[in-house]
Amino acid sequence: MTLHRRDAAPLAALALLAACRSTEPALYTLLPVAGPQRRNGPRNVGVREVSLARYLDRVAIVRSVAEYRLAVSGNDWWGENLDTMMTRLLVENLAQRLPGSNVFATGGAISVTPEAIVEVNLQRLGQTGPETLAMTAQIAVTLREPRRREVARTEALTSPVAGAEMPAFVGAASAAAGQLADAVAAILAP
Repeated sequence: MTLHRRDAAPLAALALLAACRSTEPALYTLLPVAGPQRRNGPRNVGVREVSLARYLDRVAIVRSVAEYRLAVSGNDWWGENLDTMMTRLLVENLAQRLPGSNVFATGGAISVTPEAIVEVNLQRLGQTGPETLAMTAQIAVTLREPRRREVARTEALTSPVAGAEMPAFVGAASAAAGQLADAVAAILAP
């Protein structure tokens, strides 16, 4: 069988496509970070689902925003939705910091009436330079007992990034989330 030049190009393209395999994405998760424990927190603390700035609401990890452009890691993905992961992480971090409190996500199966409600808007999460991660979050805490009190503020947090690889970024983001839990715990148990 003789192969003509006009037939060779499509066959070469097919061979090239067959040789190209998309690699599986690397999946990452944020992990709890231990912090100082506080006593005398509310008995039951409900954490509402963390709200995200829409540019962060994607599977691929956003590493930074510079000159109006997002730097997104193409094949480095969050292992779960970032809002769900941040909520779970905030619950875990707060439970460690408030050992006398029952801390739970309000969107889950638990239907206990909490004495305190925690709400967070995550506005920023990304590197501001090769060695610094920044997190900006609005916090609102409503304490129902012994008397109703509301506290709202914005936290601007930074964490060192110990390398250029994605695990260093995720570790720094976990540390910043721990700092966020420290700030919330200080409101709940001053």
